[in-house]
Amino acid sequence: MTLLPAASALLPVDMQRAFDGPSWPRRWNRALDHNGLRLVEAWRRSGRPVIHVRHDSVEPASTLRPGQPGNRFRDGFEPLDGEAVVGKSVNSAFIGTDLDLRLRRLGIERLVVFGISTDMCVSTTVRTGVNLGWPITLVTDACDCFELPDGQGGTIPAEQVHAVHVATLGYEFCELTTTDALIQGL
Repeated sequence: MTLLPAASALLPVDMQRAFDGPSWPRRWNRALDHNGLRLVEAWRRSGRPVIHVRHDSVEPASTLRPGQPGNRFRDGFEPLDGEAVVGKSVNSAFIGTDLDLRLRRLGIERLVVFGISTDMCVSTTVRTGVNLGWPITLVTDACDCFELPDGQGGTIPAEQVHAVHVATLGYEFCELTTTDALIQGL
């Protein structure tokens, strides 16, 4: 893993309660919260900035809409005083937000990303960020995603969805690491 500069920011993406609701398909990573909380705690101890990304849906019936219980952060992922929150209404944390400007003003040199869902908001945030010139590290075992319909009446297991998206991101867009490796590198 590349040595992380002191000017690195952690982006937990959409670590929200809605994803535990019955309207969402099966997820696979039972270690998501454990690994994510370890990352956030170690990151805070290192004194580097955490910028929380929250999906603020504009869809009236969405469990992720502001004011709904599902919009709240998962236990332990709530921002501390002074930690920024970027609200987004699309898949990328960079589209329609001030995230890029915030990062530039902070003098950030690298982003570390994890969260929900590997194939949607995490992937789109990584791809957009890299296209904007940001070096990014993805913490693969602190991501989770859902099983998906395959368009032919079957289902693609969440584990397979995750594996394919991680492989694509690692091949073309970002560096891949694990929670343990990243914490050791702090």
